[in-house]
Amino acid sequence: MRSFEGLFLAGLVSGLTVVEHKPFMRKNIDPIVFPGRYVSHMHSFYGSDVLTKDLPTTAQLQKGCPSGENPNDLSVYWAPTLYYVNGNTHTEIYPATFKTYYENIDRAEIPFPRDLVMVAGNASAKSQADVQENLNMITWWCDGNGPEDRNKRDRAALPLSTCSAHLQAILRFPDCVNPNKISEYTYAAAHGNKCPAGMKRMPSLRFSVRYNTRGAIPQGWKGVPPIKLACGEIGVGYCFHGDFINGWYDDAAKTMLQAKGQSFMRIDGAHGNGKTYSKCKAKDQDPNNGTSDYHKSLEMMGKGGHS
Repeated sequence: MRSFEGLFLAGLVSGLTVVEHKPFMRKNIDPIVFPGRYVSHMHSFYGSDVLTKDLPTTAQLQKGCPSGENPNDLSVYWAPTLYYVNGNTHTEIYPATFKTYYENIDRAEIPFPRDLVMVAGNASAKSQADVQENLNMITWWCDGNGPEDRNKRDRAALPLSTCSAHLQAILRFPDCVNPNKISEYTYAAAHGNKCPAGMKRMPSLRFSVRYNTRGAIPQGWKGVPPIKLACGEIGVGYCFHGDFINGWYDDAAKTMLQAKGQSFMRIDGAHGNGKTYSKCKAKDQDPNNGTSDYHKSLEMMGKGGHS
């Protein structure tokens, strides 16, 4: 069985590039939503390790160590941490792969602007009605050989039986931005597949996350899965969301626009080959503050130590 992602990419005619990232930190921060504070639900972070509780600029991100395979991309990306829940014990389910896809480059007019900050998805979503799948593509499914049950449940809920391979989620970010006020951004798909007046089209960023549920839950599950996102309840994935702060070097960001018409293009730049992990080791730059413990994060959010 071909995955949804495979079918999607098979029909994609515009250029794209892909960067794989390793997680470097789990922490109760969100410098976009709660700048300067340790009061967020838990997130898993990928990209430039400069990130702390404070919102960084592109220039600041570029002083860090990247956890991704492209040394020209010092962006930072994060998503809510996924947990296996066994009684009162919450154990992170690590991604087998976390990849950022940059798509629809044939339609892009400008590269990502410096200091661009974007959020996709709804961290407060509690039902399929709260999820704009037609815009952000949020979907959960079992890749590889399934089993496939998306027609039997909400597509933003979690599969009702053990995945034979990985549990996968995808999330698309807005692709239109006002270059004169970069806090204004939206989806072209929400406006007849074109950007509103005063906005420009960017490459379309998409998260693709494959979680190693087989390793975390070897006994598997049937029915409501013993899994939850840090932002939601057991068994559902509605609140899946993502955050992005642009850290691409200018030369590589412009090179990305040359991927038009190609099925894949490696994005090289002045800082190296686009498929070369850095020799440095990305790490938490503020290890003595905040927490990586699920129950402690609830206490710091004022919700007590259990849920």
